[in-house]
Amino acid sequence: MVMIVVALVLFSREDVPLETTSLVVLVLLTVGFTLFPYEGEQGAVVASDFFLGFGNRALVAVCGLMIVGQGLVATGALEPVGRFLARVWRWGPSFCLLLTLLITAVLSAFINNTPIVVMMLPILVGVAVRTGSSPAGTLIPMGFASILGGMATTIGTSTNLLVVNVAADMGMDPFDMFDFTGPVLVGGAVTIFYLWQVAPRLLPKRELPLNRGISRVYTAQIRLNKESPVVGQRLADAILKTSDAMNVDTIERGNGVFVTPLPDVELRAGDRITTSDTQGNLREFARLLGGTLFDGDQEVDAEHPLSTGGSRIAEVAITPASRLKDVLIGKAQLMSRYGLRLLAFNRMEGSEGRGSPGLDDVALRTGDVLLVQATPQRLNELKSSRDFLVLDGSVELPHTRKAPIALAIMIGVVVTAAANIMPIEVSALLGCLLLIITGCLGWKDAMGALSTQVIFIIVASLAMGTALLMTGGADFLANLFVYITFGASPAVVMASLMAMMAVLTNVVSNNAAAVIGTPIAIGIAQRLGLPLEPFVLAVLFGANLSFVTPMAYQTNLLIMNAAGYKFGDFVRVGLPLAILLWFSLSAVLIWAYGL
Repeated sequence: MVMIVVALVLFSREDVPLETTSLVVLVLLTVGFTLFPYEGEQGAVVASDFFLGFGNRALVAVCGLMIVGQGLVATGALEPVGRFLARVWRWGPSFCLLLTLLITAVLSAFINNTPIVVMMLPILVGVAVRTGSSPAGTLIPMGFASILGGMATTIGTSTNLLVVNVAADMGMDPFDMFDFTGPVLVGGAVTIFYLWQVAPRLLPKRELPLNRGISRVYTAQIRLNKESPVVGQRLADAILKTSDAMNVDTIERGNGVFVTPLPDVELRAGDRITTSDTQGNLREFARLLGGTLFDGDQEVDAEHPLSTGGSRIAEVAITPASRLKDVLIGKAQLMSRYGLRLLAFNRMEGSEGRGSPGLDDVALRTGDVLLVQATPQRLNELKSSRDFLVLDGSVELPHTRKAPIALAIMIGVVVTAAANIMPIEVSALLGCLLLIITGCLGWKDAMGALSTQVIFIIVASLAMGTALLMTGGADFLANLFVYITFGASPAVVMASLMAMMAVLTNVVSNNAAAVIGTPIAIGIAQRLGLPLEPFVLAVLFGANLSFVTPMAYQTNLLIMNAAGYKFGDFVRVGLPLAILLWFSLSAVLIWAYGL
């Protein structure tokens, strides 16, 4: 139990990757029970059993659904929905916001809400750019609607799948796909009204996070004259004259002859130094080096200014599936791999320009927003990339001829699971195979859809839950909870459990909170001699109330940086919403189960 508390604290820390904490948990459990064998009432604890989470049916289902969801994104199967919403926003902002919330919630009940949010973000930002308004009034409501929709079915979120499967493994009758949709519909009606009419009024009109007035970056050549003071000196000395501000791309010496720009290279008259920076800085570099500024073969002057080659400035966000997560900005190769010049960087702490000290050593995270300069062609290519979400105000979405096939496969996965023809983990795996066979997804895209973070968190959470059960920790915590709430009605006990889970999920991983909370909930119900279902649902609903902090859910981070929200904006809107949903869901469960 002490180890689990430490793990939950580590899960709450932003400076420790969740994957690292998960691996630490697995190593401590397996090594600890190997060196110190334990046998309790549940039998002997076998250390290798903690690895069984890698083959758990809930994890298989989660991975399968992530790949199937990627199939919808890669083929553009959701493009008609996005294009429809982009058109209807011209009818009237209030009605269109309501329609956006409803569509987002319904889609999120069957598809992982991350691709839904990724699809909606450019649409809502595009509306804000066209109308000259702030996107702040729409992005948080849309993001919260996606979380709400995910609560409605067993496959809506990985949290739901974990709770349902852990409860079934402990002997409880398994939930069908729509068994708890009713309570969510009741609470959802109130929530949608709140997100539609109240939330936008609580949110200040924040500006987009990065200053669009930041100077563009130009590429030019500084040609050294015979009179230049740096002729005969080392390149390092020339850079020192610019206060180490000049970054040298190439040195051309003669027609088509290039010299590697090493610090000890001796500069000669006629050398052409290629560098990139703002217009003012380039002119200053040329003055300090005693050279002449050229754009191609044309000398830069009043009649021939520098040209950006038709490039545009746009904001791009790091997606949860991006391969650049945890990569240092200095090693991300933004220019060579993606054709992007970094102008500024934004995280919730604030914006920084490209020349800010230490920026190269910053590791990219989900939701980080980069102000970049690139050609229109490069930006269009990025729109089909899983590494970036382009927030350039356009609503262009990728679409392929395979889209109907991918959509049919997704519908088949949901229908076969809902009709109990086959379990969701089987139908999801079949869907993955069909996507590969039909060419909707390549293996590279399929593997890219899997999140190492999600996989490790689920496995570590299942391992902690198993350890709690085998050592009697779950029984102890259940008894402690019953003792603390002694004398309270079953309704209060159940509502208190949901509130505790809601607090926990906004601080630590919601999957960890759900897996640890499920056996405790079953233990509480058994001690009180009450039905298991309302207490398990209290854990499931409470673990999904991740509205209060931006760190509580990965889509929260994505919308936070895209709209320039502050931490307090989530508290201002999310706390009343969490209380509202907690009260309404508790009331429905109390009424439905006669507590």
